[in-house]
Amino acid sequence: MTDQLPNILDLTFKELQQALVSMGEPSFRATQIHQWLFSHHASRFEDMTILSLSLRKKLSETFSILPLQLVERQECFEEDCDTPTEKFLLKLADGEMVESVLIASGERLTACVSSQVGCPLQCPFCATGAMGFRRNLSAGEITGQVYLLDAIGSSEQPGRKITNIVFMGMGEPLLNFDNVIEAIDTLSVKNYHFCLSQKRITISTVGVIPEIQRLGRSGMKTKLAVSLHAANQEKRESLMPIAARLYPLNELGKSLAEYTGLTGMPVTIVYMLLRGINDSLDDAKMLARFAKTFLCKINLIDYNSIINIKFKPVLSTTRDMFQQYLVNSGLHVTVRKSYGTAINAACGQLATNSSLNRNNL
Repeated sequence: MTDQLPNILDLTFKELQQALVSMGEPSFRATQIHQWLFSHHASRFEDMTILSLSLRKKLSETFSILPLQLVERQECFEEDCDTPTEKFLLKLADGEMVESVLIASGERLTACVSSQVGCPLQCPFCATGAMGFRRNLSAGEITGQVYLLDAIGSSEQPGRKITNIVFMGMGEPLLNFDNVIEAIDTLSVKNYHFCLSQKRITISTVGVIPEIQRLGRSGMKTKLAVSLHAANQEKRESLMPIAARLYPLNELGKSLAEYTGLTGMPVTIVYMLLRGINDSLDDAKMLARFAKTFLCKINLIDYNSIINIKFKPVLSTTRDMFQQYLVNSGLHVTVRKSYGTAINAACGQLATNSSLNRNNL
């Protein structure tokens, strides 16, 4: 890759303020530039006409503006929806790539975005984990996924807008906490052209306890989903070895109780049913005991098949038994439909080292 000026979209707001002060400019200019970049989506500094010519010149000599590039787009239709689920392969300024997904369901249009290139947690049922970890995404790269998907959707169908955002793409969002929070702040600025209530944004995590505590104290109005997959410590370690050892179940339960106590909002427990592994009546009993210790609802999801990963989806009769036990225990339970399995866009299927030769892109 040829040398290029730093991408201004990668700066945090504080870094942008500091950069302007170092240029001899007042810090309030950062607010103006941030709006041009993340609301007007300016592609050139010359277009920022509210700024002086001299400042525009200094910016163009110091920074570049390099948004995400669309490399590939795939779609598949679901049985209950006339609008396809779409997966997007996006190239970052340094040549790394991530995948994002756009899911239509009724009146909802959900952007599933990535927070890391790859993932460091290496859960054995997840294609992203098999990639390994390359780096965190900047806040600008996170917002850039939403803006690009929203622009594509609205250009093809006027008035079509993203209604929800889930951090359920590649990576562990809470291991990139500061950039994820900054991205959410930007995506929820009321006077920006794209603005979404934080209540329509969900952060999914394997249970990173220190950051769950930070999130609970932050005042954010986002929803929290926790990928549990087993309510027995030993079994959870076999399914999520790094996460379960770093963040044991008993400590995770305490942190979720603290979180719900602080926020007053329920946590969504995501439980992927794997045939013969975590789908027994005893597993359901352990999950019920764990879930009753804090305010929550439970989403049961099926395993989405991944090449070279030898797990099997649960039998429907077993899933029904599992769900009914939880319901009879007084818990709120739903079975969540997976979207995009035909194009490897469902939970656990995202990975950029597929049939594409990334060195040739």
